[in-house]
Amino acid sequence: MEELLVSNSHSKEEKYKFLVPQIENLLKSENDLIACLANVCAAIRETFGFLWIGFYLVKDTDTGKELVLGPFQGPLACTRISFGKGVCGKAWEEKRLIRVTDVNKFPDHIACSSLSKSEVVVPLLHKNEVMAVLDIDSEIYACFDEIDERYLVEICKLAESKL
Repeated sequence: MEELLVSNSHSKEEKYKFLVPQIENLLKSENDLIACLANVCAAIRETFGFLWIGFYLVKDTDTGKELVLGPFQGPLACTRISFGKGVCGKAWEEKRLIRVTDVNKFPDHIACSSLSKSEVVVPLLHKNEVMAVLDIDSEIYACFDEIDERYLVEICKLAESKL
């Protein structure tokens, strides 16, 4: 893959319009799930510089199903998240995207980093079951909007093909 070359002078939407086909190319040439998710994280972080980007994978554990940390970019992260807990667990439970403008006001928020101020979580589905979630944190309040939602859902749909 070529290096991502996106100028900071581009709008958020222009960056996504450049990024989505790059991710599509990355994913079509690789079948390993972990390798694909790792490159998706790197591509998003390189393009936008968000504080933290990562995937949590639904796994069977000794205590039942949990979200377990997968490929990510950024500071150290929480390793396991229970069903319905925090933003990731709630997105898993409700099978829907959740955007939080101020994580301090989200009930049951799991603070993996005190630097995180806003968050967006997008579930990845296979046969209508959540198999993973994409979690992105920013150190800026209300960082995420409808543009992020639209393109992150599109990116996650591309990644779902590897589940």
